Amino acid sequence: MASTKKTARAAGLLYLLVVITAAFSLTYVPSRLIVRGDTTATVNNILASQTLYRMGIASDLLSTTLFIFLALALHRLLKGVNQRQAALMVVLVLIQVPIKFLNVVNEIAALTLLRGPHFFSVFDKPQRDALAMLFLHLHEQGIVVSQAFWGLWLFPFGALVYRSGFLPRVLGLWLTLNGLAYLILCFTGLLFPQFYALVFNSAMPAALGQMVMMLWLLIMGAKDQPLADPAS
Repeated sequence: MASTKKTARAAGLLYLLVVITAAFSLTYVPSRLIVRGDTTATVNNILASQTLYRMGIASDLLSTTLFIFLALALHRLLKGVNQRQAALMVVLVLIQVPIKFLNVVNEIAALTLLRGPHFFSVFDKPQRDALAMLFLHLHEQGIVVSQAFWGLWLFPFGALVYRSGFLPRVLGLWLTLNGLAYLILCFTGLLFPQFYALVFNSAMPAALGQMVMMLWLLIMGAKDQPLADPAS
């Protein structure tokens, strides 16, 4: 019979892979290629580093796919705490998958425009560059929208951790604060984008909840016991 410790560490490993691939696509690649307020520099960076740009796209798809398996692993670990909350956690993860996949199309469209295939010959280069920047901006807005679901799934996840008895309750509370932080970031980006950077920096302590949860699962696992049958 599977134990909570082994299942928790397997979930922690998946969590680590999600964090690494997501950080590469959402943080590292943009930091190397995107220059805020400078279309020419951004375009030149992307054209000069197309392999890195494509790796970012692939990493984005991989992190989203791994996220599905992470949700299933966490469901297996926590379904004995409360079946309905565990199912809700998985559903909220699955809802964001098509949003993320469709958002990747914006990145592909930007690269297609910049490379200038023959059927774009009716547009001159400044027009293609401007359209490419539009798709990159739409991709950024897609990330803002996704943050709503990055936050929502953490509420049932946090509640399950808090009630589990084999994981520290403080981690459940921290995950809930992390979820709230993502929701605040989402609505700030949509309603008050000029304050997004300020709110993002202020929300960082709360946003570390998932990192701490990932490290705890990977290193400490959980109090070892057989996985329980689902509770009503």
